[in-house]
This record gives sequence, structure tokens and C-alpha cells, in this order.
Amino acid sequence: MGSLSLDLAATVDSQYGSVLDGYLSGKTHSEFSHTDYRSLKRDYHHRVFVNRSLALEKIKCFGFDMDYTLAVYKSPDYEEMTFELLMQQLVKIGYPAELLKYRYDPTFPTRGLVFDTLYGNLLKVDPHGNILVCTRGFRFQKGNEIQEDYPNKFIQRDDTERFHIMNTLFNLSETYIYACLIDYFTNSPLYSNLEKGYKHGNMYMSFRSVFQDVRDAMDYLHDHGCLKDRTLKNLEKYVVKDPNLPLLLSRMKEVAKVFLATNSNYEYTNAIMTYLFDFPHGPTPNSQFRPWRSYFDLIIVDARKPLFFAEGTVLRQVNTLTGMLRIGTYTGPHQLCTVYSGGSSDIVCDLLEVKGKDILYIGDHIFGDILKSKKRQGWKTFLVVPELAHELHVWTEQNNLFEELKSLDIFLAELYKHLDSGSNERPDISSIQKRMKKLTHDMDMCYGKMGSLLRCGSRQTLFANQLMRYADLYAASFLNLLYYPFSYLFRAPPVLMPHESTVEHIPKDTDESQLFLANHISCLSISSPQKTSFDPNAD
Repeated sequence: MGSLSLDLAATVDSQYGSVLDGYLSGKTHSEFSHTDYRSLKRDYHHRVFVNRSLALEKIKCFGFDMDYTLAVYKSPDYEEMTFELLMQQLVKIGYPAELLKYRYDPTFPTRGLVFDTLYGNLLKVDPHGNILVCTRGFRFQKGNEIQEDYPNKFIQRDDTERFHIMNTLFNLSETYIYACLIDYFTNSPLYSNLEKGYKHGNMYMSFRSVFQDVRDAMDYLHDHGCLKDRTLKNLEKYVVKDPNLPLLLSRMKEVAKVFLATNSNYEYTNAIMTYLFDFPHGPTPNSQFRPWRSYFDLIIVDARKPLFFAEGTVLRQVNTLTGMLRIGTYTGPHQLCTVYSGGSSDIVCDLLEVKGKDILYIGDHIFGDILKSKKRQGWKTFLVVPELAHELHVWTEQNNLFEELKSLDIFLAELYKHLDSGSNERPDISSIQKRMKKLTHDMDMCYGKMGSLLRCGSRQTLFANQLMRYADLYAASFLNLLYYPFSYLFRAPPVLMPHESTVEHIPKDTDESQLFLANHISCLSISSPQKTSFDPNAD
């Protein structure tokens, strides 16, 4: 059969041995060729997706953020409440009371948008800073309008003084506030529109000052506890309570150490966690109730991430009866069920006696939780992306639009296939380009007014790029880990470069049986030989 067959046989012998031999012997060629490998995957609502391969059995410690990870806030109720509190605070410091007429629209904002503090625009950009969408208030700018402010339709993302990236779920309300403010001042007859702000009599208000006022108002809500107080007064309305939470954490604690590191203070953390674990039983219906702290080996509040992943702060013990901090820096050995304030990621490793590579940290903040823990400490990372449930729903329901977009790409390739540098023929592709633009717009509108969190047509967003670079695993909820054994090998699918994905690597004279075997081995190689089911992100 040639060298190809020998190489494949060697691969089978070395990687799968008798297990694969038994599996292959029980299947006919016909059965293999008619197998739909998608049927072997978990339901997409329960799946964990893989950017980098990770052996779950090698994880010795699971770490958690609290807000939007263990404690999932109900959308859009939570964002509506935050929006109202923000707007009220802005009115208190002198903004027009007419702004209180605005109501939060959950279909408008998405994470990962950029606010330009020079021109007051909300921008959706790709990983390189190319502008995909631009709005002034609620008005979407056309191509020629975008070029007036951005001649190359491009921004310098590194200019963090000018461009503010809103990557967190807490930023959704803030994003919508910017749109409302710009919309109001742009259309109000009392204010004159200038290039970089507004003027009213002798008063000049730059977009930069609007941005700073909103940031100060958001900081006020967090620092003075307004947001937390409103949340605690109606936990059922704002916080998701899932009985699977204590079940998964108890299973994790049987195979590894578990810790909590949150920026919230102890009083708020204790109230939220008590609510989340407030069931008449323990992890299972037949087990005894356990207090929430018993599910963790280490609890850290006031973590001050991302500083936590660098030099950190002073580690102090918390008096759980009063919520007060004990005087001095704690230097003793780790004590179970003790709550600490501050500290650093290095201290976590020392207290739990684990290395960074042995930790899987689970959080929702792409910068504060994932990027910093990955770049500075080498921790394994799991990003919680609640929007993924909606993204997957639209992706499956509207896949025909994406397929048509791909077919137009193929059609363009056919048009140019037989043309070279000596050809005088110039195909008219204007109608194709127009159709592509409409399809991209139609796809985006299925997700919301600002489009998908992860893409614009066939182009990835900045958020999608960061997710792929820094999150080893990601899912709509970390509770999806319930559907995987702790011996699971999350295997990343091969990422092909353009020259690899468009050029066949199997000789053309290979017969049909060899092609079949090569394809089948390829399918099997993306799952672990120790697993009973296929990798959730493999084809």
C-alpha cells in the first residue's frame, strides 16, 4: 500500500493499540463512511470548547472568580438595574434630568466594544484595530463618515489613554450609557456639536470629560456599595441559583484542591455565597447540608485582580464573625475554612502547595482573570462566556447565511481561477460584493444591533482573538464540566494556516481505501484513547 499505509499503521500501533484494533474490527467500511461524528459530541449547551489541549487529570487545583462565574447575574435585569443607578448618579452630579427617560435596551450593547474618548464613537474592531462597526450615539456611521474620523478605518489599540476597551459583563450598562449620552447631547437644541465635544453657552464638554464622568459614576456605585445593596435586597431577581453548583464543587474537591479569589469584600461574598448554597441538603438530595466555605480549601476576598497576579497586596485574615480584618500580615500555615483578604497568586501556590501549571483558574474577565493569570503565572485558564448560549443558537439557526457567504467566496475564486497577470479581462464583482455586505449585515442583526460578540461576517472581533489567545478552555458556564470525567483530555483541533488548509497533503494517486483510513485516523486522533467520547470541539 506504500509509505502512507505504513505510516498510518505505525500511528495506530503506537497511539491506540488493542483498544483501537478492537474498535476497528467491530466496524465495517460502510458503517464508518456513514457515521455522523457530530452525533458523538455532547449537546452544544453542555460542551466545553478547546483552544489548547488540557489533561483534566493533571489539574491539582481549581480556582474560581465569584462575580459572573460562581454567581451568575440575571440578564437583562441586572444590567437594567446598573444602568438606572448609573444614570441617577450622573444626574446627581449635574447631568440633565431628561436623561432619566432613557431605558436600557439589551439588544444594543455587546462586550468588546471600544469607546473613543476623542470623537465619542463606539467602535467594534478586529484583532488588528481595523474598524468593523462605528456608531455615534445610536446612529451607525457609513463608510465615508468613518473615514472622516479614521482615514484608514483603523485605530491604534495601544493608545489606552484615548481608546477604552469594554470587555467585562459589568461594562454592558456602561456601554449603553455612552450611547445614550452622545445621542442626547447630539440631538439636543441646547448644545452645539463640535468635533471633540459639545458647547452650551460658556460651557464646553469634551467626550473625554463625558467618559471620565461615567467612569467616576461607576466607581462610586462600586465603592459606596450602591450596586451591591440593591442586589442583596432582591437576590432572587438578580442572581441565578443552581443546585448543580454544590454538586460540581464537591466532586472537584474529591480529586483536587479548590479555591476562591474574588475582588468583592467578605460581607458581600458571604451573602452571595450563602444564597448560592442555600439548599435543604448538601451536594446531593440525600446528603447533609454543608456551609459554603466547606466547599473550598482556600478563600480570598479583596483580591484586587489584576494586581493579585503581580506583586499583590498584604495578606490578612478575616474575622468571619465581624467581617473585620485582623491586624498584621498573616505568615502562618494554611488553615482550612479560614478566609483571607488580599495576597497574591504566588501566595495561593505557597499555601496550597501547588505550581502554577497545576492550576485551572475559571473566570469571566478576559483581562483581570484570564489574560493576567495566563501571561504572568502560566495558570491554565477557563473563560466563562454567558453570551455563548445565544451565539450558538444564532449560529445554528442562521447557518444558511454563513454557508451562502462561503459559496460566494467560492464563486469569486472560480471567476479568477483562469486569470493571471497577463489577462485583460476584469470580472464585474460589484453585485457579489454588495450581496456579501448584505449577508454580513443580516448575520450581525441576528445577534443584536451591534452584531456578534465574536465576529463580523467572516472576520473575528478583538474579543474573539483574546479569547483564543488566552483561554485554554471556554464555555457558556463552568457547570458544563459536570458532563466530563476528571480523567478527560480536552484536545484542541488542529489550527491550519491558509497554505495548509488549501493544499492537499495526501498524494493524488492514493486509492479510496487509503483515503478512508487516513480520514478515519484523523478523526480518531483528536480524541484521547482513554476517553469514552470524542473531544467536544473536534470535527
